[in-house]
Amino acid sequence: MGILDALFGRTKPVRPDLDQLFGVPSAALTLEAAAGFRPTGLGSVCFAAVEGGAFGEVERQVKDLLNADTVNGGVPVEASQDDYGYTWLLARHTPQELPELVNDLHAVNSELEANGFGPQLLCSIVGFRNDKGQSLGLVYLYKRGSFYPFAPMPGGTEKRNSPVELQVKAMLGNDLRVEQDLSRWFPVWGAPGL
Repeated sequence: MGILDALFGRTKPVRPDLDQLFGVPSAALTLEAAAGFRPTGLGSVCFAAVEGGAFGEVERQVKDLLNADTVNGGVPVEASQDDYGYTWLLARHTPQELPELVNDLHAVNSELEANGFGPQLLCSIVGFRNDKGQSLGLVYLYKRGSFYPFAPMPGGTEKRNSPVELQVKAMLGNDLRVEQDLSRWFPVWGAPGL
């Protein structure tokens, strides 16, 4: 960072650190012990698809990689597109297979990044739920290399349970790199896996 960057308030962008995803199983233990949130076995990756044969081939490879377990009874990955045109890949595992789910999400992110499509990656989400029906997503922001909690209010309304989100933020500080800039805690309404 140069002197002009310091004078004008510019900072270096945070580099993505996909290995942060491997902290989710540890964070899950904290979430269950402190707040009763348990993994749902659902996780998704969101990215901006681009036109062209190279991206289509990488997307196919990613789906094939995640679907390799279907011969052993695994559930195939589901692809969908949201109202904003972003593509979501939803992976399903049993709630006890959280490390395997995290490996799948890491594999999708890594494959896209390795093939030059890292800038298209937006976020990954791992789903949790408590006995009261409150869902919670741990959202990994690819471009920030950090997580934030997203807790939509039960009932399908587009309202957030901010007290739960702040409670989870305080709980997970030792387990995950939590995004400190609350303005970056974007709502992900209707995200697959929540």
